[in-house]
Amino acid sequence: MAAAAVAAPGALGTLQAGRARLVAACCARLGPGWRGYSSEVKTEDELRVRYLEEENRGIVVLGINRAYAKNSFSKNLIKMLSKAVDALKSDKKVRTIIVRSEVPGIFCAGADLKERVKMNPSEVGPFVSKIRAVINEIANLPVPTIAAIDGLALGGGLELALACDIRVAASSAKMGLVETKLAIIPGGGGTQRLPRAIGMSLAKELIFSARVLDGQEAKAVGLISHVLEQNQEGDAAYCKALDLAREFLPQGPVAMRVAKLAINQGMEVSALILEFTIPTKDRLEGLLAFKEKRSPRYKGE
Repeated sequence: MAAAAVAAPGALGTLQAGRARLVAACCARLGPGWRGYSSEVKTEDELRVRYLEEENRGIVVLGINRAYAKNSFSKNLIKMLSKAVDALKSDKKVRTIIVRSEVPGIFCAGADLKERVKMNPSEVGPFVSKIRAVINEIANLPVPTIAAIDGLALGGGLELALACDIRVAASSAKMGLVETKLAIIPGGGGTQRLPRAIGMSLAKELIFSARVLDGQEAKAVGLISHVLEQNQEGDAAYCKALDLAREFLPQGPVAMRVAKLAINQGMEVSALILEFTIPTKDRLEGLLAFKEKRSPRYKGE
């Protein structure tokens, strides 16, 4: 999720166009098996919360379902995610949570810039803060969380996955924190969680270069725990996440929660407050250069 400034509509429009091209380019690299979707769904269906039953009892699946917007974060989706997470964190019957996409070929493309460009300048800051808060809420859930990445995860989409305890992905998936390409920085915890996942030096390399990795490359650097060849249904990562969740079910619930808390407290010395907006000329130059399909001319201003 890009830490965007409260900008003029023109700048937001340029950001929207730039991010759209990034997504389109990555979708093209997913190959002929990827399908685009354009039909809208009802807002109440943008997040599907499923409590599994029988031998899977205790597993909850959060399925993002905004096909027409590449599962990007809208006001409504963020509201629904926050409500779902609030209910899950106090539910003692929940043992493991899987975050997945209900849309083939897409995990999450970050913030919904088409919606953002329509916002008043005074609305943008609070919207970005709400996205960051929801991602943090997911990171702070007391039970194990697994991100099943069966498609594109850019910007805030990858930050959502990084907030989960475990990440699994299809080999055809594409992942990256691409914000610096637009002269902005990750704003949903990416500058803190990516170094904790893969090490500081490599995290800097990936963020500085805005590089996009496929599943095999992500596994090689330690960004994900498992990589799978995609199946015909397009849900190979979800199937693996479900296998892992089933493996967790027999373990002591209290022990699992305390183990997660101990690991998290030992690893996290938070500097999330450092993820602030960058109101620079270079930021606008990056957006304009991307729109005009040329190399940006940054001046350090």
